[in-house]
Amino acid sequence: MVDKPPGLLTISTDREKSRTAYFILTDYVRKGVAKSRDRIFIVHRLDRETSGILLFAKNEAAKFRLQSQWQDTKKKYLAVVHGRCKKSAETITTYLAENQAHGVYTTNDARKGKLAHTAYKVLKQTKDFSLLEVDLLTGRKHQIRVHLAAIGHPVVGDPRYGPERKVRNRLALHAKSISFAHPFSGEPLSFDTKVPAYFTALVGHWEPLNLRRSN
Repeated sequence: MVDKPPGLLTISTDREKSRTAYFILTDYVRKGVAKSRDRIFIVHRLDRETSGILLFAKNEAAKFRLQSQWQDTKKKYLAVVHGRCKKSAETITTYLAENQAHGVYTTNDARKGKLAHTAYKVLKQTKDFSLLEVDLLTGRKHQIRVHLAAIGHPVVGDPRYGPERKVRNRLALHAKSISFAHPFSGEPLSFDTKVPAYFTALVGHWEPLNLRRSN
């Protein structure tokens, strides 16, 4: 498990090969020896702009087991969104589809997209923003960002689905915690990260007990 900073890709693209979490961690386990056979295995991904918990496996068997139980893995995010939410908690359910420009959009047509569920609860509200704890119930591309934008509360700093264009320093979306069963022993495991200072700058301090998870 690593705490990925914003702006770092999970894996390489045609344009970026070395500045990725996978490349950096692979170089770390190989101790700088390029010909070493030591490696890590990607379990899931985070958007480039999203910070927080990113899970890797030490071997291929662990990777496949973790991915096979992914629906039972609990993933919680923090998001600061524009506006004050009318509902204190809600589950957003739509189908998500992707257009030719690789943008994701919501649809009620099951033939066009994949079913996605995103649950949130409000932790704090200010004049302009709402701080949300988000449960990612399914794992679709850009799911949280698209769902929150669809209900009129885009994530702060989102250049693709929000109203801003380079107004904020970064996307206010953070993978806060993850809970799952050990791939071999079945032991319950939970990992948590610190709240980014950027979030506090947007909404101020809030009671940390609000982030307590139920097992």
